Amino acid sequence: MTNTSDLPTPVQDPELTDFMLRLRKKNTDSTAHKKTVDSYSKYWDADHSEEALKDTDKTVAERRQNSDKLTNHYYDLVTDFYEYGWGTSFHFARMFRDSSFAQCISRHEDYLALKLQLKAGQKCLDVGCGVGGPLREIAKFSGAHITGLNNNEYQVKRCHYLAKKFGLSELCDAVKGDFENMPFADNSFDAAYAIEACCHARHLENPYGQVFRVLKPGGYFACYEWLTTDRYDENNLEQKKIIHGVEEGDGIAKLSTIPELLATLKQLGFEVIEYADLADPDGPMQDAQEPWYTPLKGTYSLELEQLYRWRMNPLGRIMTTMLTSTLETLRLAPPGTTKVSRLLNLAADSLVKGGEQHLFTPMFFFLVRKPLNA
Repeated sequence: MTNTSDLPTPVQDPELTDFMLRLRKKNTDSTAHKKTVDSYSKYWDADHSEEALKDTDKTVAERRQNSDKLTNHYYDLVTDFYEYGWGTSFHFARMFRDSSFAQCISRHEDYLALKLQLKAGQKCLDVGCGVGGPLREIAKFSGAHITGLNNNEYQVKRCHYLAKKFGLSELCDAVKGDFENMPFADNSFDAAYAIEACCHARHLENPYGQVFRVLKPGGYFACYEWLTTDRYDENNLEQKKIIHGVEEGDGIAKLSTIPELLATLKQLGFEVIEYADLADPDGPMQDAQEPWYTPLKGTYSLELEQLYRWRMNPLGRIMTTMLTSTLETLRLAPPGTTKVSRLLNLAADSLVKGGEQHLFTPMFFFLVRKPLNA
């Protein structure tokens, strides 16, 4: 594994909330920020021609081998943008028509707590916790103690700061560590969950196998996973371009398929309780929902809820890129900031295209259990 402490890291202050102040902080060492941008970009540059995209086996292998470094660079660059444009819960959700964006996000998290049957006194692991939006919500909802695991130091510090800020330090913790080699003893947790995180692993069996190890016998593991669907054809160059845009724009070496995921869970010894693609356009309750990618696509109505989402839609993203370009030109933001903004625009555009064709799901839900006799 790469020693992530040796990687170039932008200057960051976990207690800063304002987006402009965060950019200003990174600008105190513009060289470190540019090195991080360049280091992330080099894993993708070789794939940018159409001819190269036909055969990406070599570059995928390199990205898998360095997935911890790739992911660390990605979140060092995008965390501030995520919080500015999306909030502190870095995931999608089923977008029910009678609910606000914030309500949909919280419901998506609480659904996992219900499935895990979490209650006060239990210890639960959040695998790849981001800055801790879900773990704080699930702690409030269930009363259980939630430990977040994250290999990105800046995000771990944000977790600690935000838990203290909102008075949740007794129920929320965050540990810096690799989810492919977890720093926890066997049989440590009553339950575990992961929300759109394990897709960053070299292979899904690595974090899932670690979850199996640290769960107590009889413990449940619930997850929302990013996967390609059966509508995706790797040999269709237009489809491959879309999925590659998702991978590059979101720091993922290679997306797995639904059959690969289910086979992995069974091979590891989990008892599969239930699973469903909650983004399936032919699934239940679709008439009650907008598509999951609607915040990125935009609806451009004058409703207050749609105005609340302005930073997420295409116009808002263009304005953000213009802002970062101006600040970078005036040397008020570090070199590479605009490139990061454009990277996130690539991600958003690819996610919308992939969602419209259902080539991809960001919320393949499953609930599994570690056998009692494990």
